[in-house]
Amino acid sequence: MLFTDRADAGERLAGAVRHLEGERPVVLGLPRGGVPVAFPVARALGAPLDVIVVRKLGVPHHRELGFGAIGEGGVRVISEHIVSSSRVTPQDLAAVERAEGAELARQARRFRGDRPRVPLDGRTVIVVDDGIATGATAAAACRVVRAQGAARVVLAVPVAAPDAVARLRGETDEVVCLSAPPAFRAVGEWYRDFSQTPDEEVVSLLARAAAGTAHRRAPRSVAVEVDAGGLALAGDLALPEGAGAVVMFAHGSGSSRRSPRNRTVAADLNGAGLGTLLFDLLTPAEEADRANVFDIGTLAGRLADATGWMRRRASLPIGYFGASTGAAAALWAASAAEADIGAVVSRGGRPDLAGPRLAAVRAPTLLVVGGNDTTVLDLNRAAQRELRCENRLEVVPGATHLFEEPGALEQVAALARAWFARHL
Repeated sequence: MLFTDRADAGERLAGAVRHLEGERPVVLGLPRGGVPVAFPVARALGAPLDVIVVRKLGVPHHRELGFGAIGEGGVRVISEHIVSSSRVTPQDLAAVERAEGAELARQARRFRGDRPRVPLDGRTVIVVDDGIATGATAAAACRVVRAQGAARVVLAVPVAAPDAVARLRGETDEVVCLSAPPAFRAVGEWYRDFSQTPDEEVVSLLARAAAGTAHRRAPRSVAVEVDAGGLALAGDLALPEGAGAVVMFAHGSGSSRRSPRNRTVAADLNGAGLGTLLFDLLTPAEEADRANVFDIGTLAGRLADATGWMRRRASLPIGYFGASTGAAAALWAASAAEADIGAVVSRGGRPDLAGPRLAAVRAPTLLVVGGNDTTVLDLNRAAQRELRCENRLEVVPGATHLFEEPGALEQVAALARAWFARHL
């Protein structure tokens, strides 16, 4: 099989991975040459596209011998038997890791810019390259992806050496390879045009993919009146075609269903195929009394009543996204014995205000806090110790309470999307 260029290879490869479309995968291209192949694959699947940046760690006196690999997020995959047999000091190995870590960070910034890395927790991840000769880099990438939380790892390539394919099956859940010719000598032999992919092309393709995702994230929401125990509350409901679940937003003190931050997160979730309901927990008259926004029991009751209304309207799994005091209301509502909530995400929340109710929460809970929001961070750490459900605390470095810093809110949205995709 001879390919015209990487774009042609990607179009053909897309057809071979169509069976994964229903798993809502993430597509990762190995830079640089794997990204032009991955771009049409991601486009065909309607999947987010990102790069998988890995650096092999080579033994200092024998750089071809890799003792491990590193990836973003502090992921390290180390072959202890090579480390022990290399007879190199721990200081020398650490120096290699520092140098490769600096290069990894530089490449990630160059290719991705200010966009956050797409979270892989619980996702099916398709790792794409333009071809495989030895498979060393692909194997390292697959190990890193697994360590970053991927539930299923698929390696997809247009062409590869037969022995490399056989080895890589042990590193993945599935290998998709269009051609494994017995006479394989080099990847470039199977392309008419195998010219080098410049950094600028990688940057451009990733930006185009992100823009395409943003375009798909323009949901049509409809105004609704949410019946919360006989009280009519104004809301906006967005249900993308084929939505697999609905996330209900509980806004915080001083905010409303029109919160631009919550709307940004909601649009991101819509792009991932999740429905969203943003609604006001208080009437305009009630909002005038500041004490009402801290009446967590009342807010939680309203949310629980609204959840019943949502279930009558659409028979779908439901998750909660809470901000500030709304996070406490979400956790309080999720703690009820009859609650059947699939997941909770708190953004800059006050989970501590849910008090003893925290121990009764069964829904997997993600707490997201800005690194510079120190008081709230301490409160979240204390609340986390009270939770008995599956939970995680994610700190967004450099972010303050409202996540107004460049890229901070996008990181919140990506974390929420991954958590809901995994649990709903």
